[in-house]
Amino acid sequence: MSPSKVYDFSLYTPNYYAKGFLAGGVCCSVTHGGAVPIDVVKTRMQLEPALAELGMVGAARSIVKEGGAGALTAGLAPTAFGYLLQGSFKFGGFEFFKVNLAETYGDQAAWGNRFMLNSVAAACAEFIADLFLCPLEATRIRQVSDAEMASLSLPSAASAILKKDGFVTGFYSGFVPILFKQIPYTMAKFAVQGQTAESIYASLGASPENPPAIGNLGVSLASGVVAGVAAAIISHPADTLLSKINKGGAGGSGGMFSRMGNIVAETGFYTLCTQGLGARCVMIGTLTAGQFGIFDIIMGMTGAKKFQFRDPSAH
Repeated sequence: MSPSKVYDFSLYTPNYYAKGFLAGGVCCSVTHGGAVPIDVVKTRMQLEPALAELGMVGAARSIVKEGGAGALTAGLAPTAFGYLLQGSFKFGGFEFFKVNLAETYGDQAAWGNRFMLNSVAAACAEFIADLFLCPLEATRIRQVSDAEMASLSLPSAASAILKKDGFVTGFYSGFVPILFKQIPYTMAKFAVQGQTAESIYASLGASPENPPAIGNLGVSLASGVVAGVAAAIISHPADTLLSKINKGGAGGSGGMFSRMGNIVAETGFYTLCTQGLGARCVMIGTLTAGQFGIFDIIMGMTGAKKFQFRDPSAH
């Protein structure tokens, strides 16, 4: 393989990936933790048709009326900790796979296939991240949907789930749905964000090296909103299925795939695609923009220069 004329791959050392790991964990934990009230409303709307009929604002009012303002923070601990782990492996892994794929493909092929390489890197990183996220997401959903679980701490709730349902059933019943949710979501998130950021730079006659008036951070935030909404729509059916399968007793007592089939049949595909979608678009659009913004800030603070695909003809 001939040396790159565009990239200095000697910069992308374990130290660089460790910075991506740190920045990814912080940005996902902070944003998902901050969005817990919206997530509680979205999850309850997915699980309770009566709440779904009220709309996002009406559902939130009903939840507060029933359980007090504290009900909107149910599942905060597993959310913050789960996405600290997941974000670390997702963003750090994405940087690792993206850089190594670009080096393997070579300058011109990497540029020509950048959308595909971003998607593949995102899928690989997300699969690994979901192994860590799934048990904590199962605990979060149980705490949101079960008032008794909501009163327990994260370790106590996890212990109760383990004792009642066992390790695999309790924590990994939702693994297939979470893969169907998170992998398309993350592929869209990174690939759409990359394409949108590229379009913004081109329309403003700018580049990451010569940023526009809104700055690179402004580009990250704007492209993050677009990517977040696209990712939310693509992954929403699996997100609804994940919420339902982690609710105690949902789908009967059979195996994972049997329960999933029962839930789809009972709920209907249209409902899976639309129930709670508005709340999720608001949540994901906001937090995705925040994630890319915080990630870029932390990478800059640590002195790391984020890898960007570049057109060889422009160098």
